Amino acid sequence: MWDKKKRILVVEDNEILLGTMQFVLLREGYDLLLAKSGKEALTLVSDESIDLVITDLALPFANGFEIIDRIRKSNTNNQVPVIIISGYHDDNSIVEGFEVGANDYMKKPISPTELISRVRLRIGHA
Repeated sequence: MWDKKKRILVVEDNEILLGTMQFVLLREGYDLLLAKSGKEALTLVSDESIDLVITDLALPFANGFEIIDRIRKSNTNNQVPVIIISGYHDDNSIVEGFEVGANDYMKKPISPTELISRVRLRIGHA
């Protein structure tokens, strides 16, 4: 029986980081949806079937906290695991991320091997 690829929504407005994550995750065999703004992410969360969300916090048009809040209130994607990637290293941002429903938090700059480990922990191999 054929298993569908696990689909990850990556939300990041930094082109270099987005490209790096895209390269790493595609190489591992995951199916990707990419968004460069909170607005794009909110549309995708509403319209698409997603297995995991990786989101930055500081985004144009809607921040990562708003994206997580929308996911948790959604009828279809409310159980989807969320990993925050952020340059915010303060305890308040980390705690707020978990309080709104994030499952994990990675500080930038991210390590590709750590990213893959955390993705596999949440949704398994592609």
